[in-house]
Amino acid sequence: MGHPLKKKDDRRYTWSDYLTWPDEERWEVIDGVAYDMSPSPTPRHQIITGNFFSILKDKLKGKSCRPLIAPLDVYFDDHNFVQPDVLVICDEKKIKDRIYGAPDLVIEILSPSTSLKDKRAKRNLYEKFGVKEYIIVSSEDVFVERYLLIEGRFKEPDILGSNEVITLSSLEGIEIQLWEVFEVEPPDV
Repeated sequence: MGHPLKKKDDRRYTWSDYLTWPDEERWEVIDGVAYDMSPSPTPRHQIITGNFFSILKDKLKGKSCRPLIAPLDVYFDDHNFVQPDVLVICDEKKIKDRIYGAPDLVIEILSPSTSLKDKRAKRNLYEKFGVKEYIIVSSEDVFVERYLLIEGRFKEPDILGSNEVITLSSLEGIEIQLWEVFEVEPPDV
């Protein structure tokens, strides 16, 4: 797994600091630590991101929940703000100039440079701030890990392969055929 680049000092960064950084740079801040989000994602990463977003957009049409896609800041507090690959918000009051508070669903597609951050720091962040469902997608190994928040804690993840269907707990009645996300042959019925 890759290691994300961090700013090279021991300073604890805030939202005010972030607003002064160049627009062409993409950073996330978790517990005051700034993580560089470059290099840009691979085409495979973006295809999977787009597929998840498109499927969710179609399935949520006419419902109160809204799927969104990066880059978009999710602000938890002054020392914690990130840009998930795909997120769903069911409380319209959280959608302003950015997202304020926990999304109902977050999907992160692993990249070599950010996988450790996604699996450790972001998982802990999303648990701490009450994200109901967190899905980590391995585009290289073609599987997903799904964490569900139960009584304030993420339980052990469900692991699903590309030939399975994931039933989203945070979005009632929504199922996603993972072979469509990964663009692989569907399983034999």
